[in-house]
Amino acid sequence: MTTLLPPFARGTDEAYALTAPGQIEVKTLPAARLLRATSGQDYFAADNGLFMKLFRYIDKNNISMTAPVEAQVATGAMVFYLGKEAAARADLAPTPQVDFVQREERQVAAIGVRGSYSRENYDEALGKLRAWLLSHPEAKIIGEPYAVYWNSPFVPFFLKKSEVHLPVQLLPAK
Repeated sequence: MTTLLPPFARGTDEAYALTAPGQIEVKTLPAARLLRATSGQDYFAADNGLFMKLFRYIDKNNISMTAPVEAQVATGAMVFYLGKEAAARADLAPTPQVDFVQREERQVAAIGVRGSYSRENYDEALGKLRAWLLSHPEAKIIGEPYAVYWNSPFVPFFLKKSEVHLPVQLLPAK
């Protein structure tokens, strides 16, 4: 049965657990099918255009919103996780604005953040995460950092929660 509610009002499934603001942890993210939009420019220069490309796709295709949304800052890409029901749908097809990506399970070092989704907050959190990793040599960085956003654009900045992730490989204890 089709609902008349827009995706953002239907409730949100979480793809994985939030890292609490101020906390740092290494966590395992599940394998998933993702929707991806790219801009070809730095994420913060894209002025939220990536979010709207993805949002229009899920709205048009009656797909529930999931949290979080991930943003590759340097390469200007954003992904939405597809919930189990949407990931299994055969009728979904890529468009010139949105394509699909399959991700394998992976480990990340994550720092939780509260506040606006700004370059300043991202850079500050990334610096803290890199400093923490220097004192944890068992977690070897194996990829590029990215931002993780948990709240809609309509949430006041002081209530927003986000994370910064760095893909890591846990090395055996010596």
